[in-house]
Amino acid sequence: MTRSALALAALASAAVPGLDPTAVEAAAPGASAFDLAFVTDAESRRWVVRSPRSRAAGAQMEVTTTLLELLSRRLPYAVPSPAGFAALKEGGRAAVYPFLPGRPVVFGHLPPGPGPAAELGRAIAALHNVDLRLAEEAGLPAYDADTYRTRRLAELDRAAATGHVPTSLLTRWERALEDVRLWRFAPTVTHGDLSGEQVLVEFSDEDDATSGRVAAITGWDDAKVADPADDFALLAGNAPADTFDTVLEAYAQARDERPDAHLEQRALLAHELRLVTGLLTALSTGDVRYVDAYVERLRRLEDATWGDSGAGDDRTGDAPSD
Repeated sequence: MTRSALALAALASAAVPGLDPTAVEAAAPGASAFDLAFVTDAESRRWVVRSPRSRAAGAQMEVTTTLLELLSRRLPYAVPSPAGFAALKEGGRAAVYPFLPGRPVVFGHLPPGPGPAAELGRAIAALHNVDLRLAEEAGLPAYDADTYRTRRLAELDRAAATGHVPTSLLTRWERALEDVRLWRFAPTVTHGDLSGEQVLVEFSDEDDATSGRVAAITGWDDAKVADPADDFALLAGNAPADTFDTVLEAYAQARDERPDAHLEQRALLAHELRLVTGLLTALSTGDVRYVDAYVERLRRLEDATWGDSGAGDDRTGDAPSD
């Protein structure tokens, strides 16, 4: 069920002793499986309230909560950590988190070199270095390389059946997905949907861009054991080429194991395939506006990549920015 901002504020008060709400701001509506609001209390503390809209979302939140409890002791940056929970009358519970400090990153404006770009590479490496037994303990979905490639192909087949995906894109994506050489990777714990909005950066010197560090990463609901390239998808499609190179270089230096040779190519492919996932999601919800938007973006990508030899071969054929 959907809850109002005031209802979420009441849940926050019930979940955290001493939390006396004085202001509440609802998050922008969207296709999320959760209701979300930002609460300010009488002590000027800020909080985030999340309430699942379904039992499936509630179960997902429990897995994510367990994961983040385990990760919080192993990562060099903060992750959301619940301060309390409130029972929901339909079952399940809402969670209340302290608001994490930091500024969201705009990948398209991220400068290369020392500072936030290099720090982001090291932050991703820290996650990918996490022992896979932790993911098993948390109950995360886990896929080996071939299984994950097969899942990608199955999703592409579903999209092809809709008739909305241009033939040239289907051909280039199928070629990449059927080239098993590209899919020889060691699975890692992945964030799964790493956007700039979820990377929070703080600066020790506001006049020095190189003083930026990754303070926190949020939005872990798509975490899984899968292709490490997935966590570079939005960077690959939106960051300047020299910035992306900085991130990858810092990442490679910080990894316990050397990244595979085709990680960048799969990251670019993963960015393009986000359009496929988005189209299928829009069709499942019946939102004609979103369907039309994704069809248009696919058409633009077809125009931008016309004549390319294959997905992810270079950065000139990136999908329209997210």
